[in-house]
Amino acid sequence: MSLVASHHNRDLTVLEQLSIGSDTLGSTVVKSDSPIRGAVVLPTCNRFEVYLEVEDVEAGRAAVVDAIERSSALDRGAIDTALATYEGDDAVQHLLSVASGLESMVVGEREISGQVRRAHNDAQAADHLSPTLDRLFQSALRTSRVVASSTGLGTSGRSVVSVAFDLASATVEWQGARAVLIGTGALAETGVGSLLARGVDIAGVYSPSGRGEEFGRRHGIASLSLEQLRASLAGVDIVLACSGGESIVLTPAMVAAARAEASKDLTIVDLALHRDVAPGVAQMRGVHVVDLDSVGATAPGESVNAIEAARAIVAHAVARFGDGETARALDPAVVALREHVFGLLERELARVRPAAGASAEAIAQADATEQALRRFAKTLLHTPTVRAREHAQAGQADRYLGAIRALYGIDVDLPADACPADEIDASHPVDSDLGHQHH
Repeated sequence: MSLVASHHNRDLTVLEQLSIGSDTLGSTVVKSDSPIRGAVVLPTCNRFEVYLEVEDVEAGRAAVVDAIERSSALDRGAIDTALATYEGDDAVQHLLSVASGLESMVVGEREISGQVRRAHNDAQAADHLSPTLDRLFQSALRTSRVVASSTGLGTSGRSVVSVAFDLASATVEWQGARAVLIGTGALAETGVGSLLARGVDIAGVYSPSGRGEEFGRRHGIASLSLEQLRASLAGVDIVLACSGGESIVLTPAMVAAARAEASKDLTIVDLALHRDVAPGVAQMRGVHVVDLDSVGATAPGESVNAIEAARAIVAHAVARFGDGETARALDPAVVALREHVFGLLERELARVRPAAGASAEAIAQADATEQALRRFAKTLLHTPTVRAREHAQAGQADRYLGAIRALYGIDVDLPADACPADEIDASHPVDSDLGHQHH
């Protein structure tokens, strides 16, 4: 199962509060007496998500809400309202869509796959990554690679960073400008390449988490202390702030003191979910701030064809993920049926998804319709999946295969090229229903 809050339907300040303590949330909720057997936490600049392997969905959700309530300033009701619950195939589909850039503020952006990979690695390093979640995240990363290489989604090179820098162009002469970075995550990695490509000299990087030395060595950039960061503000043209830390880095007092004698304007691009820049900085004379709200308001769209192709690959990958319960003799039949249903589902969802700039009411209505259609698809697949297991155990696989062909017109013996991308397939079937024991 997964608990999800994102820029689609939550204010960024709510996401910021939810993600306080996210670096220890997984370890907190996975313990000996917990209903949660595995957890992966995915906080990014515009979303907060928790993926869980649980025996009891409601107990797992309650444990996460308890932990967030203890670490944030939000009351329990606000937390409960903010987090949507996805189970089974819905949780799988959502993560694969997120990793592929389909749910991003800038659709198709590639930073998200690095953030998904980091969340997976962090959970593994902290020893709260279960085998089921491990397989899920590996599948998501494979699917992301296939979408990137097969659909053209994201080939425009648009990303949160590139859109933010385009907005900053109103106040920055890029060629020969000087910049400093705050943060060493996926956005900073992208930022280095984008700054260098625009002819910018990067004076250094400051990391609140202490990762500056390693990041600096990797990119040939000086690692700055906080005091050195303060001093550098007097002579730089742009600051890219994307640390994701839990405290303000640039305060009005710091910026004012550093720039008392400055002769040129400073542009700050703040892409941290936990704002690196205090609100008052944007009101200072000679200082310009571009933030996530600015990016969200101007994010460009991607081609409809690329998005539809990407969603088809995701639907296929969800189907191939399997439910882990069907006897191996009928795996191909169940996969073919799931692909058939999920393919129909994605085509219908394409009709109801709102266009860019739609009203909040239209978005809410589309979300409700999508949830209803996904519930219907899940119900539709439940009995055929159970029957597949029963027929396989009874040695009656041929009867089941005949029924599938007759009722749905599905050729179970799919040709090798029927799969949009073979790379999606794992070497073994895995359990997709992260909350299945609950049902």
